[in-house]
Amino acid sequence: RVQLVDSGGGSVQAGGSLRLSCAASGYSATMNCMGWFRRVPGKDREGVASIDVDRRSTVYADSVKDRFTISQGNARNTVYLQMNSLKPEDTAMYYCAADYSACDYYVLRPGDYNFWGQGVQVTVSS
Repeated sequence: RVQLVDSGGGSVQAGGSLRLSCAASGYSATMNCMGWFRRVPGKDREGVASIDVDRRSTVYADSVKDRFTISQGNARNTVYLQMNSLKPEDTAMYYCAADYSACDYYVLRPGDYNFWGQGVQVTVSS
């Protein structure tokens, strides 16, 4: 069965950096879209970034543009989220997501993804 394992969360001070990793396994077809979402207790899941594996195109939430970078690893089933200039409002549980379909060109929708990681906590202190 398909499994996504995300890692790399932790606690940092504002202005610091973290890199999240996600590795997908247990599937035969290509995961064409991989992304990151985050959730704060009491709020809806928020899209952070996505990368289309074939097109190599990316989509970012406005709140993280120019600070976060999503990239694909050497293996097509691995994706990273480099988070720089972290702010306290970035504190959340971060989830890797993947799907066989291509990414949407413009938006980040949780419903577009069928496979999810277990989540990693990112805490940014002021």
